[in-house]
Amino acid sequence: MKKLIVIILFLISATNLLPQSKGFGIGLIIGEPTGISAKYWTSSQNSLNFALGYSFAGKHNRVHLHVDYVWHNENLIRSAERLPVYYGFGGKLQTYDHTDASLGARGVLGLLWIPRNAPLDLFLEVAPVLRLIPETDLDIDAGLGARFFF
Repeated sequence: MKKLIVIILFLISATNLLPQSKGFGIGLIIGEPTGISAKYWTSSQNSLNFALGYSFAGKHNRVHLHVDYVWHNENLIRSAERLPVYYGFGGKLQTYDHTDASLGARGVLGLLWIPRNAPLDLFLEVAPVLRLIPETDLDIDAGLGARFFF
């Protein structure tokens, strides 16, 4: 009986370790910004992507926060692996020198790799940014990262 209970518990927990297009994931992003990345799947094709990090580019080091709503298309790249292309839009907030801040709109384009039998994803993305406040300016964010899903 104990063996049966252990096997059932193992099977239940193993289903949570399979790659998923759902749930919540958290990990790291390296680039612009460098910090923490998170993803929340709102459906099998859409998610909210977040990053909170530090920006080393430019003359002012600053804290960076962005949130994007993205769509995933798994039909653009034919492969035995899951390689959805994702695209979407969002917003970006940055602080400068602990007193000033900027706000902008982002467009994002990325490639996601969802490995088989692993509760994680790896991503590469680029995001043009239209800074709106305090002045209008163009910028580019780019990052490489990984997230573990619960």
